[in-house]
Amino acid sequence: MARKNPRVEEVNEADIEVSGHPKTWVAGVPGVYHSMEPALTHMGVGRAAKTLLALNQKDGFDCMSCAWPDPGHRKTFEFCENGAKAVTWEATPVVIGSEFWAEHPVSELRQRSEYWLGMQGRLTEPVYKPAGENHYRPVSWEQAFTLVADKLKGLASPDQATFYTSGRTSNEAAFLYQLFVRAYGTNNLPDCSNMCHESSGWAMGQTIGIGKATISYDDFAKADLIIIMGQNPGTNHPRMLTALEEAKEAGASIVAVNPLPEAGLMRYKNPQKVKGIVGRGTDLADQFMQVRIGGDMALLQAISKRVLDAEAANPGTVLDHQFLAEHCEGLEELKAHLAGLDEAAVLEATGLGAAEIDELADRYLRAEKVIITWAMGITQHKKGVATIKEIINLLLLRGNIGKPGAGASPIRGHSNVQGDRTMGIWEQMPPAFMDALGKEFNFDPPRDHGIDAVETVRQMRDGGIKVFVAMGGNFVGAISDTHAAFAAMENTELSVQISTKLNRSHTVTGDAALILPTMGRTEIDMQESGPQFVSVEDTVCAVHASHGTVKPVAPGLLSEVAIVSRLAREVLGDSVQADWAGFEKNYDLIRDHISRVVSGCEDYNRKIRQDGGFVLPNGPRDSRTFSTPTGKAMLTVNELEPVERPSGTLILQSMRSHDQFNTTIYGNNDRYRGIKKGREVVFVSPEDLAELGLSDGQHVDVHGVYQDKVERVLRNFRLVSYPTARGCAAAYYPEANVLVPLDSVAEGSQTPASKAVIVRLEPAAAG
Repeated sequence: MARKNPRVEEVNEADIEVSGHPKTWVAGVPGVYHSMEPALTHMGVGRAAKTLLALNQKDGFDCMSCAWPDPGHRKTFEFCENGAKAVTWEATPVVIGSEFWAEHPVSELRQRSEYWLGMQGRLTEPVYKPAGENHYRPVSWEQAFTLVADKLKGLASPDQATFYTSGRTSNEAAFLYQLFVRAYGTNNLPDCSNMCHESSGWAMGQTIGIGKATISYDDFAKADLIIIMGQNPGTNHPRMLTALEEAKEAGASIVAVNPLPEAGLMRYKNPQKVKGIVGRGTDLADQFMQVRIGGDMALLQAISKRVLDAEAANPGTVLDHQFLAEHCEGLEELKAHLAGLDEAAVLEATGLGAAEIDELADRYLRAEKVIITWAMGITQHKKGVATIKEIINLLLLRGNIGKPGAGASPIRGHSNVQGDRTMGIWEQMPPAFMDALGKEFNFDPPRDHGIDAVETVRQMRDGGIKVFVAMGGNFVGAISDTHAAFAAMENTELSVQISTKLNRSHTVTGDAALILPTMGRTEIDMQESGPQFVSVEDTVCAVHASHGTVKPVAPGLLSEVAIVSRLAREVLGDSVQADWAGFEKNYDLIRDHISRVVSGCEDYNRKIRQDGGFVLPNGPRDSRTFSTPTGKAMLTVNELEPVERPSGTLILQSMRSHDQFNTTIYGNNDRYRGIKKGREVVFVSPEDLAELGLSDGQHVDVHGVYQDKVERVLRNFRLVSYPTARGCAAAYYPEANVLVPLDSVAEGSQTPASKAVIVRLEPAAAG
């Protein structure tokens, strides 16, 4: 079954093709082709059928890309193009052989692109790069665990190690991982949520008492109005388009708020419907508001002020007074604050016209049931937490939380990032969780808060962190300030990556480095007690089982649960009352512990085996109860602070291409934006190009403009004339991470401010 890695050509940016005509619709027949062609080419018919037909099915496995929820009634083809590519990437039978490591020194691998690294195939054996050497070499599992254990046990303090987690980790593996880390003696548990939706958790936790969506999947079809902010569902979570189509067919209006006119916000040709194949499909956004980057907070305040003004003009007819009186605090303070809102400042910050804002306000006032849904275009800003608090303000004014068809909907961008947090992957879990964990395993967990992702880089840089362990992910590829992150990782003594495939973080290492290969979610997990399944939580708090369907690509692979269990046994011995060997044999034992530690997961083994799993309790959604200090939802006052753009600069946002998921690059095309055979581009409006004296197709150096005077630059990127908002620009992630200073973060959450980078464009330097 296994195949050796094929020859993969690196992209030549000189061959890039730009159509200049961004698409105005998504999916349709091209979506089917671009889903199936890679699957059939790289997996073959048999393996493609076994995986894709099981994807997101009740007896199959959960998609390892986004966390979009599943409908109660599943279709035969319950996957999107992005999901099909993710499965193909993981379930490929192409493997990396032992000879690969001798042929490719780490210094050479570091020069390779993320695309090339990922295309080399699945990792199948532990490999070790000793300190001072330039090659990984195969080692046994026993040697690998001993190397890690000896290093961890030799540290002066457990806080000299940090343990990162990717959102693809299952609930069972995440629960064991955090137990191991806390039993070892630290709360240093950064995760990928630190870099994406941490702002959502902070804002929602402080205002409504829970950092999760207050809606279900079915609420979309019940809504009168859906406001989509700071996201591109056509590329990042395409199955959302089906829910939006269902909402439109049920009579909902949709408003898209985004700096770019993304095709996935315009029209959807559902390939599972006749009208999506031979017809026009479904028009989605009834109103597109091309907001300037960082202007969302001003827009939300302007809408809330119009709602309050409408109430003042017609007392008792606009606000949900009963809801506000029974369930909320802070209304009078919000009224007083918004009374002084400067309309001219709003128009400047948003780049919108007053009539556009009036239209959205009218839509909101006419709608009885409203959902506001957002993603990283909102969270990755200095004022990201405050902006989300303004979303909550607007929803609370008319009682749009805790009733069918209404609520707050942060869209998680990684499959189980929300489940990992539920299972304890957080550097500052609340005391109740720590008490339950300590009682269950008869030990005293550390109580001091650990460090998040940005602080991890700082402490590695400063020598405080000496060992870095990652359960999945691509930490140095995903985090901001690329050069600083690289230097910080190289300052550690040991880096350990638990991974399915190669990525940048295997090439930028500590002095010594280990790669531990693990099974993927697509693969049958056979343990001593029989085949195992795992569980995950989606973006609307639904927890369900995931069963692999194909044989592992190589016989020596271990599951994440097995890796954590064996590592914990080697490091901890019998220091906690945990049956590590038993956990590896039978995952039901893990779920029994989860049921007694994690609130809402009682009777876990029974509920996870129910048809479709179960839904975790959610106070705001279920009963309009709010776990805040006052027991009420909080309307908040937030000071407006627009993004300042000095003369001659632009505000740049990073974003994904259509051929990628997070830092994983499936191909070098972005067909909806008209880009082929390359990624080194900057999208700028034609008006801004003219004003700056630049031209479409010209190559420029993109300089970050910050007070610390550190040079951060992207060299020789091609300008693409594109209908972005004025004063704004866009470039691909993770390439643009180099422009984001480590200390440029959202207030409170410390999420990197990757969506508001001040840049200066200069003609590319010769040579």
